[in-house]
Amino acid sequence: MSVATSPTFTRLNPVTGDVATTAPAFGPAEAIAAADAAAAAFPAWSALGPNARRAALTKAADALAARADQFVDAMMDEIGATENWARFNLMLAVSMVREAAALTTQIGGEVIPSDKPGCIAMALREPVGVMLGIAPWNAPIILGVRAIAVPLACGNTVVLKASEQCPRTHSLIAEAFADALPAGAVAIVTNAPQDAAEIVGALIDHPQVRRINFTGSTHVGRIIAKRAAEHLKPVLLELGGKAPLIVLDDADLDEAVKAAAFGAFMNQGQICMSTERIIVIDAVADAFVEKFAAKVGTMAVGDPREGKTPLGAVVDRKTVDHVRSLIDDAVAAGAVQVSGGTADGVLMPAHVIDRVTPDMKLFRDESFGPVVGVTRARDEAHAIDLANDTEYGLSTSVFTRDTARGLRVARRIQSGICHVNGPTVHDEAQMPFGGVKASGYGRFGGRAGIDAFTELRWVTIETQPGHYPI
Repeated sequence: MSVATSPTFTRLNPVTGDVATTAPAFGPAEAIAAADAAAAAFPAWSALGPNARRAALTKAADALAARADQFVDAMMDEIGATENWARFNLMLAVSMVREAAALTTQIGGEVIPSDKPGCIAMALREPVGVMLGIAPWNAPIILGVRAIAVPLACGNTVVLKASEQCPRTHSLIAEAFADALPAGAVAIVTNAPQDAAEIVGALIDHPQVRRINFTGSTHVGRIIAKRAAEHLKPVLLELGGKAPLIVLDDADLDEAVKAAAFGAFMNQGQICMSTERIIVIDAVADAFVEKFAAKVGTMAVGDPREGKTPLGAVVDRKTVDHVRSLIDDAVAAGAVQVSGGTADGVLMPAHVIDRVTPDMKLFRDESFGPVVGVTRARDEAHAIDLANDTEYGLSTSVFTRDTARGLRVARRIQSGICHVNGPTVHDEAQMPFGGVKASGYGRFGGRAGIDAFTELRWVTIETQPGHYPI
């Protein structure tokens, strides 16, 4: 069955309920054909010199940038994004492709001293083959591009499994790369939501798919890791988070408030790095909460298509219901709502819940929505214990005027990322990005990505006659 004659599925605009996108609903056979196309493109793409790959990726970055207005429309329609969030997505994604282009000449190796006379021993990094990149909807351009850019720079080809919630946004990424790269170097798969498990399973099982990278929920990440393990295929997982922002007793409260508001409510809290827990020392807690509530009170929510408010829509009503359930559970157990209100469909105000304790679901469960809990700590040691009291470990922040103290605290927090006097939401193309514990393993970004997307091989050359014991 060809893509042109395949069934389709629709993605509805979460704000209006209108059809946002009609996309091909691939079946397993079509997904396998996409992987076959990527496998067919691999020999030629991997054989290109580093500067040829750099030129192609630079062209792809330009092709992405040229589609700016299309990306804005797609993200607004498919996930209810604000224009600012869409344009930020594109800016960082283009930066990621340019950084990947710069990496092509940095995929090096080393000569290792050998004890064997006349033996030249080398460690070489080489392309692996076809990579499967599975990207989510919440930062769709950033995370769609991240799934493919460095793998391509390393000489691999890629199958991009698009999110069912933003098939048009992810297809625009594939179109941009198709303008710049050989046919098949980036193959896209779109599928109806009910077919996701079957499609992903078929792609993981495909013998030409050598490695998988996945960004999404911890629950799904575990399923993917188990399926890949059956084939001994490495997986890079960037999963859920419950990021804490620690406010120590000597913190600049105004700076902490700004960072916490941005970290908690940028993109309505639908970011893996979103500040989900604010842990503040008792001595400054009342002052912080007062300032924070005032700041959040200025952050209105509204229709993202009108572009008049900092907060837009969440992705669906299920998110509203989930966030509401976490809030209700916390308030029933003694927490205090200091900011918030009733949602209008998927337009949900920013909520701040004070006096959250570790026995509440809001302290434990990822909300992925516009709510943040404030937990009060006795002292620095208690704050660190609270920060680490989670299954997750992606991003964290520490606010203090004493940078040495901040670094000391950062070193004791169990997370892949920690920012001293900065927000939990921070990403740059060249940085090693990833988490620990239930937030996943492996690193995207910069030179760390080279490790994830190449095979390290040991190669020797003998320059003297051999001497053997038998």
